[in-house]
Amino acid sequence: MSGPRLPRDAPGFSLLLVTDRKASPVPLPEAVAAALGAAPPGVAAVQIREKDLGGRALAELARALQPLCRARGAPLFVNDRADVALAVGLSGVHLAGTSISAADARELLGGAAIVGVSCHSRDEVAAAAAAADYATFGPIFDTPSKRAYGPPKGPAALAEAAALGLPLYALGGVRPENVVGITGARGIAALSCGLGAPDPAEAVRRLWAAWSALSGP
Repeated sequence: MSGPRLPRDAPGFSLLLVTDRKASPVPLPEAVAAALGAAPPGVAAVQIREKDLGGRALAELARALQPLCRARGAPLFVNDRADVALAVGLSGVHLAGTSISAADARELLGGAAIVGVSCHSRDEVAAAAAAADYATFGPIFDTPSKRAYGPPKGPAALAEAAALGLPLYALGGVRPENVVGITGARGIAALSCGLGAPDPAEAVRRLWAAWSALSGP
C-alpha cells in the first residue's frame, strides 16, 4: 500500500461537473456555459466523460468547451485520454481504473497537469495518492448509474479515505439536501444534479449554495 501523499497544492475547485451529452437537456456547450455562470469563477471544473466518442470527436468537443471554461476559471479535463488532453492543451486528465497509471499520465502531460483518478475504496485512494492530484470517491449515496460498483460507500468511508491526504470529491447520489452529511471531502462531483439536470444553472446554484454553507466559500 502506498504511503502518505506527497505534498502538492490541492485543486482549487469545489464542484467537478461531469458531462453526459446524451443526458443534457440542451447542447453541451450551452449547458456548460449556464452551469459555470451559476457559481463564482474558479469554483467549478468540468470533466468530459463521453465514453462513446473517439479521439477526434473528443478533441473537437474539448476545443468547443475550452474557451467557456477559461472564461470562468474552470479547469477542463478529459476522461482517460491523456493524448487528447495533450493535443488540445487541457488542464489535465481524469483516469478510470482501467486507464494508464497516474504516474504515466503525469510523465506524458508534465508536472503542471492536474491528474485525477476514480476510486471506490480506501485502498484505491492509497494507491493513487503518490501521483494523483485528486480522486473522485464513491458512490457515496445510492444512484442508479453507480450500482455496478456495489452498494453505497457512505459518508463514513469517504471521511476515512480522505484522511490519507489525497483531495477527494464525493461522487454518486450527492444532492443539495444530503450535502450536509458529507465530511472530509474537498468537494463534490456531479452529473445528474449538474450538467445533466433539466436546468443546469439552477442545479449548480443550489449545489454550490449547499456546499458553501457546509464548508465555507
